[in-house]
Amino acid sequence: MTHAHHEDEHAPDPILREVSDGVFAYVQLDGSWGLNNTGFFVGGDGVLVIDTCFTERRSRAFLDAVRGVTDRPLRTLVNTHHHGDHTHGNWLLPDATIVGHQLCREAVISSGHAAFGLFPSVEWGEVPVTPPFLTFDEHLHLYVDDLAVELTFMGPAHTTNDVIAWVPQRKLLFAGDLVFNGGTPFVVMGSVSGSIAAVERLQELGAQTIVPGHGDVCGPERLQDQLDYLRFVQDLADEVVSTGSSVLEVA
Repeated sequence: MTHAHHEDEHAPDPILREVSDGVFAYVQLDGSWGLNNTGFFVGGDGVLVIDTCFTERRSRAFLDAVRGVTDRPLRTLVNTHHHGDHTHGNWLLPDATIVGHQLCREAVISSGHAAFGLFPSVEWGEVPVTPPFLTFDEHLHLYVDDLAVELTFMGPAHTTNDVIAWVPQRKLLFAGDLVFNGGTPFVVMGSVSGSIAAVERLQELGAQTIVPGHGDVCGPERLQDQLDYLRFVQDLADEVVSTGSSVLEVA
């Protein structure tokens, strides 16, 4: 475990965790707005990267952490969904094939720099819109040497275009923002019922190690915690409809 220095006073240093042999999670705590997780797989001939970060500086710090482990070429970049905290740094991997769901490509293009208006005080740096250019619909298998990384479409859930990276040989899951560890699951751009269905599918995988989109690396017990919360929200929503209560009263 190593720490990468950054200049923000409000957040701890990112943590680089080797979650399996040659596989690393780059964790930005506390996992709140813009503090997402990324990761990478080191192969004999190159590196597979999972997501980038919200600002140019954060993405460069992530890539510095990668370079602290290996100087092999960054050959492939997977976007788990279109949100800027997972895609704004795509342009910093000019030699990588950028992979995502077809809807992710469309959403990156259509949303552009929407985050700028939501977070006006952020120092973005250079973040040209750079969408995935290799897309798929349901499943795609990538290989790091002989290690299979299975990409599967799980949306609509957190967004319309969520995908996971599942490594069955290692029982290791990069869940993107289908999983929040220690924070409230964010589904305002997706579907609560879709998120419940997606997390139920994640439970069926049998993962032992989960790299969430936000929050620290965790085990499968966090999936049940998230399901309990999402079902609680659904039950409250049903109560609003059935009793005629106001949303604020029930909240």
